[in-house]
Amino acid sequence: MMKIKIQLAISLLLLFMIIGNAKAQTPYAISMDEQTGSRIYKGSINKYTLQNDSTFSWYARSAQDYTPDTVLINTLERKKLGLHFIIFGGTWCDDSQYIMPRFFKLVEKSGLSDEAICLFGVDRSKQTLSNLSACFGITRVPTIIAMKNGVEVGRVVEYGTTGKWDVELIELIEKK
Repeated sequence: MMKIKIQLAISLLLLFMIIGNAKAQTPYAISMDEQTGSRIYKGSINKYTLQNDSTFSWYARSAQDYTPDTVLINTLERKKLGLHFIIFGGTWCDDSQYIMPRFFKLVEKSGLSDEAICLFGVDRSKQTLSNLSACFGITRVPTIIAMKNGVEVGRVVEYGTTGKWDVELIELIEKK
């Protein structure tokens, strides 16, 4: 009888956990862009959110058109210990559509884990959920913030100052 009560209690606990997780708040919101009719993700997303959205054909196309330089890959691989990136991008933004898939391809080739990257989608006013973009002073996207051991070492905004966002990003990391 005691075993049945314990099993019943465990079953009820699991049921409540499942129901609770089903009601958990999604870390992002989706709206439709009035200008293009495409989806705007606002909040915490990841590369899989972008890759798996069938309306984002730009993701695969941009990643396919990019071959990261071996020197950049090797440098990132050597410097990846304690390295994290925070990215703010707009799924509606041409620059983000061009750079974000390429960024993910570069870091994948270097072996940097997905857990080392935080990606936040912003709307056209560069806002994300919980006002995180305001806390980081985001005014243009994409913005890639490089963090080393919890400290910002620099950021690349849009294509950077030279137009070579990937080279500038690696130079930031090499300096620290």
